[in-house]
Amino acid sequence: MATPRNPTRQRLVNAALELFAQQGITETTTKQIAEQAEVNEVTLFRQFGNKQGLILAVMEEAEIFDQLAASFGEQVDRTLSPAQTITKYAQSYLSLLDAVPEMLRSIIGEGGKYPIENREALGRGINRAHRSTVDYLGAIGAPLNNDRLVSMMNSALLGYAVLESATEFHGLWPSRESFIENLVQLVLSQPLESSPEILGRIADLPATLVHSIFQRAQKKGARELALIYLLFGAGVSLTEIVGLERVHYLSDRDAQFLQITQGAVRQVPINQYIMGKRYGSYQKNPLTQWLRGRRDTLGSLFLGTSQEPITIAEIQEIWRELTIDLLGLDGQMVSIEQAQQTWCVEMLLRGISLADMQILTGLLIEQLAPYGQRAKAKAVLEQGLSLDKPK
Repeated sequence: MATPRNPTRQRLVNAALELFAQQGITETTTKQIAEQAEVNEVTLFRQFGNKQGLILAVMEEAEIFDQLAASFGEQVDRTLSPAQTITKYAQSYLSLLDAVPEMLRSIIGEGGKYPIENREALGRGINRAHRSTVDYLGAIGAPLNNDRLVSMMNSALLGYAVLESATEFHGLWPSRESFIENLVQLVLSQPLESSPEILGRIADLPATLVHSIFQRAQKKGARELALIYLLFGAGVSLTEIVGLERVHYLSDRDAQFLQITQGAVRQVPINQYIMGKRYGSYQKNPLTQWLRGRRDTLGSLFLGTSQEPITIAEIQEIWRELTIDLLGLDGQMVSIEQAQQTWCVEMLLRGISLADMQILTGLLIEQLAPYGQRAKAKAVLEQGLSLDKPK
């Protein structure tokens, strides 16, 4: 059971969110929020400093954006066609924004006046919803496992919601149904099987860089090292990590694995050897060390700074701190998605077939094809290099 938040603070956050949704941020006063939460207005200022501080707390703590992904992520239906899946997603997305029209108008109209901290929190929230969307659509086998394509779709949906909330009779689409139908047709018209841009570029990381990230994580702390261990040793996504409980980790002297309950339900082994280096044993490794060092009885496998279950945003921040000055082979900053790509390519290089990788990842053969091509390219390169070594 998670440690409860400050109940007064939580009442104020909930009251602010409710009033912002009903009448907008600008029109809502701190006095109204305090009355709704049944506290003195002075208490609000003690908790948040001012109204902008409360707005920041709402953006960070009310989990508005997480609901965008959770609402449809909880209703995984693998029997739907790709068109039906995307249609259902678009309908859910717009319906959730329909519930907070005044807040949406306020964010649009007043966003430029917010302090930088508030704008950063808003950006992190949107990105968190985006990452969860990518994981969800990939888990159900929808042909949208590419970040840029999902970004374009979400941008179009958000733009349409803004038009509906801020204008009348724009005339761009005869109806919402017409807009969604055309959006689905546009998305599905992309040549998914033949275009590497749509399938997504696989950019796995070299062993030296991976081990450098491990070393930095070890200096940072047991939790950070355990997180990196799972990212590179089990290839789990951020959504899957935040959903893990202690009971989902099983080990003995011969094996260790995770029971994944988010997205594609499956079991995933945790490797001892990562990029040629051994990180502990099945019974003593970064994950077991993290768990044994904890002094709480909370069920979550990973905790955030406030002793709540860790969030995707917190994991992304840990990754940013560990890799802030590191560059991949393409000269670009390394992204957290590359950890999963690195694990997948390594598993293929170690002999697991694409068919078996479907079981471990929950992905379709078409989605795994780029990983197979990348693994084959690396194997050929290694073979070519070996010919130049003295016998």
